[in-house]
Amino acid sequence: MKSEQKFAIGVRALGLLLGSTILAGSASGAFAQATGPAAPHSAAPVAPTAPAVPQGQQIRSITVNGSQRIEADTVRSYIQLRVGDVYTQVAADQALRDLFETELFADVAIRNNDGAVVIDVKENPVINRVILEGNKRIKDDKILPEIRLSPRQIFTRTKVRADVARIIELYKRQGRFAATVEPKMVQQDQNRVDVVFEITEGPKSKVRQINILGNEKFSDGQLRGEMVTKQSRFYRFFSSGDAYDPDKMAFDQQKLRQFYLTQGYADFRVISAVAELTPDKRDFIITYVVEEGERYKFGEVLVESQIRDFSEEGLKAQLPMKSGDWYNAKQVEDTVEQLSETAGLFGYAFADVRPNFNRDRETLTMDITFELAEAARVYVERIDINGNTLTQDKIVRREFRLNEGDAFNSFLVKRSQNRINSLGYFQEKFEVEQRQGSAPDRIILEANVEEKATGELQLSAGFSSIENFILQASIRQRNFRGKGQTIGASVNYSRFSQGINLSFTEPYVFDKNISFGADIFRRDLNSFNFVGNSRNTTFEQLTTGASLRLGVPLTEYVSALLRYSLTVDDVTLDRAQFFSDLNGDGTLECDPVRAGFFLCDNLGARTTSMIGYSLIYDNRDNRVRPTRGQTVTLSQDFAGLGGSVSYLRTRINASKHWRLGRSGFIFTVAGEGGHIMAFEDRGSPADGIDDIRLTDRFFLGQPQMRGFDIRGVGPRVIRSGFTPEVINGVVVNTPVTERRNRVDDALGGRSYYLGRAELEIPLGSGARELGLRPSVFVDAGAVFGVVQPILQTVQNRDLTTNALQYLTVDAAGQIQVTTDAVNANGQPNTPSLSFTEQFFGDSPKPRVSVGFGVNWNSPFGPFRIDIARALLKEPGDDTRLFTFNVGTQF
Repeated sequence: MKSEQKFAIGVRALGLLLGSTILAGSASGAFAQATGPAAPHSAAPVAPTAPAVPQGQQIRSITVNGSQRIEADTVRSYIQLRVGDVYTQVAADQALRDLFETELFADVAIRNNDGAVVIDVKENPVINRVILEGNKRIKDDKILPEIRLSPRQIFTRTKVRADVARIIELYKRQGRFAATVEPKMVQQDQNRVDVVFEITEGPKSKVRQINILGNEKFSDGQLRGEMVTKQSRFYRFFSSGDAYDPDKMAFDQQKLRQFYLTQGYADFRVISAVAELTPDKRDFIITYVVEEGERYKFGEVLVESQIRDFSEEGLKAQLPMKSGDWYNAKQVEDTVEQLSETAGLFGYAFADVRPNFNRDRETLTMDITFELAEAARVYVERIDINGNTLTQDKIVRREFRLNEGDAFNSFLVKRSQNRINSLGYFQEKFEVEQRQGSAPDRIILEANVEEKATGELQLSAGFSSIENFILQASIRQRNFRGKGQTIGASVNYSRFSQGINLSFTEPYVFDKNISFGADIFRRDLNSFNFVGNSRNTTFEQLTTGASLRLGVPLTEYVSALLRYSLTVDDVTLDRAQFFSDLNGDGTLECDPVRAGFFLCDNLGARTTSMIGYSLIYDNRDNRVRPTRGQTVTLSQDFAGLGGSVSYLRTRINASKHWRLGRSGFIFTVAGEGGHIMAFEDRGSPADGIDDIRLTDRFFLGQPQMRGFDIRGVGPRVIRSGFTPEVINGVVVNTPVTERRNRVDDALGGRSYYLGRAELEIPLGSGARELGLRPSVFVDAGAVFGVVQPILQTVQNRDLTTNALQYLTVDAAGQIQVTTDAVNANGQPNTPSLSFTEQFFGDSPKPRVSVGFGVNWNSPFGPFRIDIARALLKEPGDDTRLFTFNVGTQF
C-alpha cells in the first residue's frame, strides 16, 4: 500500500502564515477591512508541520503542477529537495517555507508517492489595476507614488497591508487621524485582479483643548498665545493652526522655552508633552507639564574683541542690556546678530561672535561676555548668478552695490538683495548667499534666483450707480526679452470714459544708470444724464498726447526724474442738443440754459506743452510689496513752454511701511497732496470764470479713494428737474431726487489732499498657501478750491409764443399748463420750472471711508476685492460700496 503525505495550505493556512484572519469575501474577492497599519512581523512566517510519514525514502522525481507563468525548473530552484536525496519531514516543511517566502504562490501542497514527489502550486494573481476611491483631500498623483502595488506586479496580501499603512500615514501627516482604508480585490480573467482601496478620509483632527500644568507666573491663555497650535474654535475657519501636527507640537515646546527665556526664566524646561486622541478619533487633547524655575537678571555684561578695529568699551556702550535688567535670551541673540553685522560693515564677513554665560544660582544673575574672535578682513572674490534662464546676467549684476574685488560690506549686500527683490522678476524672499572663497580672506556672493512670471494680463471690473459695469484690460511685460525693459498697453471702457495707453521703459540706457520711458495715450471722457431710460451725453473731453521720461540717480536712495509731455484737449458738446441761435443771426452758440455756464466756458481745443521734474527718496525693502521703509516724492510740472495754457502744478506724496514684530502684520501710512497755480487771467471770478480750466484740475475718487465713485469727491454742479404735484389744492414743484434723472458734473479743484492707513493681516498657513492677504483700511481726503460757476433755475416757455409757462389746478383738481401768471381769483400761479442747478462739495472738510479688502493669488491670476463705506461725506458726493479686480500672469 502506497504511503502518501499531503501538505495542503488553504485559505486558513495562509491566514495563519500571514498573521491575520482572512474573512470570507463576496464573489468579487473582498477581503478584511484594514483600519490601520498591521503589526510588523519580527520573523518569517512558519508553515504548518506536515503529518508524520515514513522516513528514508529516496526521491526519484520532482513534478510541479499548476504553474502558469513560472517555469517548473524555477519552482524547483526555490527548494532544497533534489532527486536522489532522502525524503524527510523536515525537508518537506522547509520546502513549504521556501516556496511561501517567494510570495509568488497563494497555495502550495506537497505529495510523496513512493519517492515521486509532486508539488501542487497556485500562483498569486497579477495586478491588473490599482484603484483609489473616496480620496478627495489627497489626489491620486500624491498617493500612488507612495504605495508598492502597481499594475503587472504580483499580488500579495503582505504588500496590501503595507500599502494600507502608507496611505493612512499620508492622511496622518495632514492631521486626519480618523482616516480608514478598506482594501478589496476584484477577480478578473487570466488570474488577474483589480486592487481597490476604499478610503474614508474622515474629518481633520483638531486640537480640542491645550492643558498646561506647572505654570504659576503666566496664565494658560498667555502661554497658548505664544504657541503655533491653537484650540479649535468656530471663528478659526480661515486658520489651520487648530489642526493637530506632531511637528508643530515639538515647535510649540521651543516657543514656550523661548518665551520664558525672554522673561528671564533661564532654568525653564518642559517636563512632558502628551497628545491624547479622543475616543471618537476626531480631536486631540494636548497636555504640557512645565517647570518654570527662578527668574534671573543680567549681571556683568562685557565685550572682548580680538579684532583691532573695534573698541571694547565702545561696543559695550552700544549694548541694549544693562546690569540689573531682567535676563532676555532674545536680546542676547539680537546682540550677537548686531555685533556680526557691525563686523560685516568693516569687511569681516566671517566674524565669530560667541556669548559666554556664567550663571549664579545664589544671586540669580547671568553674567555674559561677548567674544569677537580674531578674523581676517574679507574681499569679494566672485559674484555668481544662477537660475536665470530668461533674464540676462547683467540685469541682476547691475543691481549689486558691490563689485568683485571690493571689500566685503554686509550693509551693501543687504541693499543689493533689496534692489534685486524690487525688480519683481524673481521669487519672494530672495537672499544673497555667502560662502567661503578660495582663501580665508575671500568670499563668494551667490544670487540663486528663481524666475517667476513677469507678464501681466489684467481684467478689472467694478460697479457704479451711474455707469453700471466698468471694464478695464491691460497687458504688461516687466522683463521684456529678459533685458529688464517694460512694455505695456491698457484699454478701459465704461459709460463714463474710454481710453488706450501704450508705454515703454528702459531702466538702463546704453547700460548706464539712466532710465528712459515714453507713453502715447488717448482718453475719451464724457458726462451724461438720463431721460427715462435713455442716456444723453452732456459734454465730451477728448485728450490725445505723448510724454517722454528720463531718470537719473543722485544717491543710493535719491533719484531725479525729468519729463516732457504734449497733449491736445478738445471739449465738445452735442450741437443739436446744446447749441442755439442766441443772437438771432443764424450762428449757433453754446446755450448756457441747455448746457450750463461752466461747460460753455470750457468748450474748445487747447494744447498743453508741459515740462516737469520729480525728486524721489525711496529706501523701501521692496518696491513691489514693501514691508519696511519709506518713500517721498516731490513733483512739479510747468505748463506754458508753448501751447495755449500756463500754470504750475505741485504735488507731494509719501508713504511709510512697518512690519509689526514677528506677527506678520504690515502697517502702511501714506499721504499725498497737490496745488495748481495759474499764470493767466481768463476772466473775472464774478462771471463764474476760473483761471484753471476744467481739464487741468485735480479730481478725487475711485480708485485713489475707496468708498467713493469715480470723481465722486469734491466740487460739482448737479442739475435737477422738477415734477409738479398737487398738495392741499396748490401746485408744488417737487425736485427730482432720483439719481438717474439728474446731471452730475464733477468740476475738480485747484487743491487736494489724500491720506491712507492700511493694515495687512496675516492668516494661518492654510490661507497663506492659498495666497490670501486681507487688509483693513481708512481713507481720508478732499479736493477743493474752484470758482463757483453761474447757476440757473430755468422756467419752461411756450414753444410757439416763447411766453413763460405756469401751472394751475382746474375744477377737477388736475394740473393745467397756462401762460397766465395769476389765476381767476387773482392768486399767483406756480411757475412751470424746467430745472435748477446746485453747487456742492467745494470744501476742504475731510471725507472719510473705512473698509476691508482681500488680495488673492488665485489659480487664474491675482484677484482683489474691496468693500468700503463712506463715514464722512459732503452733500453731492457720490459713493461706491464694492469693487473687484481680477487678472492673470504669464
